[in-house]
Amino acid sequence: MKVGIIGATGKVGRLIMNEALNENMEVTAIVRNASKLEADVPVIEKNAFDLTRDDLSQFDVVVNAFAAPLDDLDQHIQLGRVLIEALEGTDTRLIIVGGAGSLYSDDSKTTTLIDKSMVPDFAMPIAKAQNKNLEDIKASNQLNWTFISPSSFFDPEGQRTGNYRVGMNVVLTNSEGESYVSYPDYALALVKEIQNADFIKQHITVVSEKA
Repeated sequence: MKVGIIGATGKVGRLIMNEALNENMEVTAIVRNASKLEADVPVIEKNAFDLTRDDLSQFDVVVNAFAAPLDDLDQHIQLGRVLIEALEGTDTRLIIVGGAGSLYSDDSKTTTLIDKSMVPDFAMPIAKAQNKNLEDIKASNQLNWTFISPSSFFDPEGQRTGNYRVGMNVVLTNSEGESYVSYPDYALALVKEIQNADFIKQHITVVSEKA
């Protein structure tokens, strides 16, 4: 399977790339600066906002693990629209590393974490930008997509346990009652979804146990 990873030098993107390589996928890193790559993989060295259909339609799956700078979070929205335009009507599937703010707070699915101000103030701008990206994706008729939200506590220092659970777009909690997922377990779950394609055109989330 041919997989292109946008943002493969970022914290999450690097973990996704390594998990995909462990599964013997044909991985191409799509990055602005190839010198930051740690893995020996094919590279498309290009500004993500300049990516075209010709660049991306060669892949079975494109993973958007782009991290916008804190002073320009609307780049999440802008890049999302670039990718929709590039991939609509193609056979290439787009998997998005999303945010937790767009998850519903309970099974009634009436309010999201953003609606209930259950997102910390410092994280609200990025949560709203990622939620707008999700809205744009849902409005697309000819895009093959999966939007994967982490849990509320997305732990960059957490361990790879392999003890995770995937669910639909409602906040999940682990055995300790915490909405938690480590970066490595999130990356593992995303790569399994690349393989299994269980959630086409769906918004899902991942929760994991702490090591």
